[in-house]
Amino acid sequence: MPLFTNNSGKLTEITEKNIKLEKDIQKLTEDNMPTVFGLEFIATEFEHNALRLDSVAFDHSTSAFVIIEYKRDRSFSVVDQGYAYLSLLLNNKAEFILLYNEKTGKKLAKSDVDWSQSRVIFVAQSFTVHQQQAINFKDMPIELWQVRLYGNNTVLFNQIKAKDTTESIKTVTKDTTVQSVANEVKVYNVMDHFGGSKKQTLPLYEAFRDKVTSLAADVYENPRRPYIGFSLRANGSDTFVYVHIHVNELVLHIPRTQPQDISDPLGQVEYRKNSFEQKNTHESEFRIRSDEDIDYAITILRQVLKLKF
Repeated sequence: MPLFTNNSGKLTEITEKNIKLEKDIQKLTEDNMPTVFGLEFIATEFEHNALRLDSVAFDHSTSAFVIIEYKRDRSFSVVDQGYAYLSLLLNNKAEFILLYNEKTGKKLAKSDVDWSQSRVIFVAQSFTVHQQQAINFKDMPIELWQVRLYGNNTVLFNQIKAKDTTESIKTVTKDTTVQSVANEVKVYNVMDHFGGSKKQTLPLYEAFRDKVTSLAADVYENPRRPYIGFSLRANGSDTFVYVHIHVNELVLHIPRTQPQDISDPLGQVEYRKNSFEQKNTHESEFRIRSDEDIDYAITILRQVLKLKF
């Protein structure tokens, strides 16, 4: 899709520039990891057991490690390489914990990490049709991100989303590495949050989702293990509400917000005690039990978006 600049009503096409080296993509991404992916950058060119990982990062929203690989050519298998990297991570947990602690100066314990949320991100200028089709499984912990560089120094990172599918990668391969990783890593979808008696809360959630996604031109739904997040970016780095599913109610966690920040005449927004100590950010809570609560929650979230974004 072409991009244009608007000069007093006259459109001029912005030409795309070729990225000459894989290292150029890598440096650009590593220098801007929180902005591009919402991740904490840990290390570059980490080598272990004869495998070299381009970038190692940590996702604090899921408490999981993320491996990022950069590709200039398109002659590689996202499945073979992706699962090899994940296998390396899962079979060498202590080494990754040590890497994190040494590089950041922080103290991370093995129990602090949700290894089931580990994933691999491939970044390239383009992907083949075969590579794009290879991620069309419901439990594939691999993401494809296309990066484009334009003549006016504009850079575009765009995630290539897998098509909706109910097929599991475990049903189409007997590869031991894939099977081993798939048994430990879990890719969550929305319906994973509505098992058992929580299923009765689904209509309430769907009604909320319809309204919250209309708050902005682009609102992304990001299901994770403990919550379903809604963000303005596909990478989830600016999630403005985390939805926790309970029996007969939705509990909204609203980050970077205190009750006094917004107008709440009904007094339904509550401060989550110790949120700043636990997450290094203030967080408020709102409970939805009815359609009326949904409408009121939307007025709260509209204020949050206006104030925080």
